[in-house]
Amino acid sequence: MKPSTHSESTPSLLKDFAEITKVRLSVSVVFSSIAGYLLGAPSIDLGILVMLAFGGYFMVGASNAFNQIIERDLDALMDRTKNRPVASGRMSVQTAFIIAAVFTIAGLALLYMINQKTALFGAISIFMYVSLYTPLKTKTPLSVFVGAFPGAIPFMLGWVAATNNFGIEAGTLFIIQFFWQFPHFWAIGWFLFEDYKKGGFFMLPNGKRDKGTALQVVLYSLWTVLCSLIPAFRLTGEFYITHVSAVLVGLLGVWFIYGAITLYKKQDAKTARKLMLISVSYITLIQIIYVADKFIR
Repeated sequence: MKPSTHSESTPSLLKDFAEITKVRLSVSVVFSSIAGYLLGAPSIDLGILVMLAFGGYFMVGASNAFNQIIERDLDALMDRTKNRPVASGRMSVQTAFIIAAVFTIAGLALLYMINQKTALFGAISIFMYVSLYTPLKTKTPLSVFVGAFPGAIPFMLGWVAATNNFGIEAGTLFIIQFFWQFPHFWAIGWFLFEDYKKGGFFMLPNGKRDKGTALQVVLYSLWTVLCSLIPAFRLTGEFYITHVSAVLVGLLGVWFIYGAITLYKKQDAKTARKLMLISVSYITLIQIIYVADKFIR
């Protein structure tokens, strides 16, 4: 029996570690950072790219670990989160804190080795996510607005890492991902409404699933698409895209907006979940288009 228990404990520990740092989310953030780096870099430095990837992963992992420590009692109330390591009691608060602290130090150290501005934005992201967004989630729907700031940093962080400069280009990348956060998280808040309610989280702008909320989802989807097309007008310095790429981004935008309009019409959890998946596909594909455009043109 003992060998069996030991063999089962190792995968469990690895799974808990992956859960406390939210590996899938962290990887998606690293993807955004790398896309921003590739857009800004005059030439690719593999050393900086590796430091950015690991630094970005540690940064997001630390934020998520701190978040799960703070929200452990609320997580235990919700079906979606009750099996998280700290909420379920499988991992102690002390262990989770050590992971969060080590990840914070390691992440900021790696980003500092790239340049000071990159480390500064990384520190701002962790601070806003843990100290502002997390406590506000149970206080006001404006938490999504506050959370959109750290959520939008990774895309532009890559540009800052590549150029050591925060200008119109990095600002544009930030704005695109900033507006994208709203329809994405409101879609999640819609189909997980009942579960969030158990934990006392206010994730929808009106606090309920109605036409008012759905209308805001449509409007912010529209702003996201319009911002995504700004680089086509060559008003954003060194960051611009060709007309062909603009058409591709526009077509993806039509798909995104159509999904939001469908939610406005149907107002059901199934459509909200579908919109969430569309939003993830949208931000990923436009980042790929932006990068491909730079290297193909």
